[in-house]
Amino acid sequence: MAILIISQFFLGEYMVDLDYYDPWYNAAPDLHRSFGVIVAILLILRLLWRLSNVHPAITGKPWEQQAARWLHRLFYGLVIAIVISGYLITTADGQGISVFNWFEIPASFQGFKNQEDVAGEFHEWFTHILILLVGLHTLAALKHHFINHDTTLSRMLGFSDPEQMEQRINQTTTYNHHNSKE
Repeated sequence: MAILIISQFFLGEYMVDLDYYDPWYNAAPDLHRSFGVIVAILLILRLLWRLSNVHPAITGKPWEQQAARWLHRLFYGLVIAIVISGYLITTADGQGISVFNWFEIPASFQGFKNQEDVAGEFHEWFTHILILLVGLHTLAALKHHFINHDTTLSRMLGFSDPEQMEQRINQTTTYNHHNSKE
């Protein structure tokens, strides 16, 4: 999800500067909306999974644990707000959202003054705040790995221990190094 959300951010930044004659003028927003719906679906699935499964304990000092809990909640809240504001931007004129031309999500809510502009402002602010927090979260994970020398980064990446992560990195590096000689 992180890669998809970060990609969505950069696509959104790219598409707002396109002019009418650019070949991506219609295609970029269509992709952005379609992938936005994919983000919404994945978010719902992730929240359901998170609520129905035990998640690993957060390690670190008590203030780090609290900061991590609140940051994760803020991530979820911001992504929800971004999805809703994106929906409100797109459906302000009463048109639904076509998802890769496979199906359409109907416009079920329009009705406040300047809906597209107001929702657009919120959408932009929320996305910039989210990307800033993702950057801080990344820096914190790197700090844990390189300065604290703890297991936080390996656990975030889905490895049970740092040795397992190192083995995977070494396998990938060896594979890439071997293939680059061919």
